[in-house]
Amino acid sequence: MKTRPTTTLFMLMSVDGKISTGYVDERDTDKDFHKMKGIKEGLQQYYDIEKTTDIFSWNSGKVMAKIGANTRKTPPPKLPCTFVIVDNRPHLKTSGVKYILNWTKRLIIVTTNKKHPAFKIKDDNLKIIYYPQKIDFKMLFKKLHKDFDSKRMTIQSGGDLNSTLLRAGLIDRIKIVVSPCLVGGKETPTLIDGKSIKTVKELKFIKSLKINKVKRLKNNYLLLEYKVNN
Repeated sequence: MKTRPTTTLFMLMSVDGKISTGYVDERDTDKDFHKMKGIKEGLQQYYDIEKTTDIFSWNSGKVMAKIGANTRKTPPPKLPCTFVIVDNRPHLKTSGVKYILNWTKRLIIVTTNKKHPAFKIKDDNLKIIYYPQKIDFKMLFKKLHKDFDSKRMTIQSGGDLNSTLLRAGLIDRIKIVVSPCLVGGKETPTLIDGKSIKTVKELKFIKSLKINKVKRLKNNYLLLEYKVNN
């Protein structure tokens, strides 16, 4: 019997695995790819596929802040989705939390920060899952399944959080749109970052994949789908 949501890591990346155009927050594929000849022509295909993802969407406060949730003024189009946002620092301000609340059907903030601005907001569509120390991701996923009826969830967080979930065996499928470019930069985020493997014992954290689909898209883009062998 399934006790947690079935998850799909869905991302846009370059051929060399980068999920951003640079190391600093000002650099982002959403901001930059649409300006670049040879890349912008096929970019809409990613957003079209994104519209078909699950109604539960997992992300981080860092990513939400990077795409401008804290500073956007224009009301967003309402989405029929529940957003699960992990945000410990916090990266989200009160304005960012309110923006996402206006954007989504329901917002679940997961945090270890007892001073997170979400605690000051009263909204029936805002739920907060607080951990006083470290987030137990396996128990969190079970809670999302049991208490919030999350049967399927799309993951679109950054490389570090993606790594944590992958190594905990919490990612079931990989769905990647590959953009026809090479970004480079050793500090630029990749699909899977986190702590590097050093010992033979740690090789167990490398997940093998079974390919489900390879599709050539227009303008030299690719769609790759894998099953993760957990």
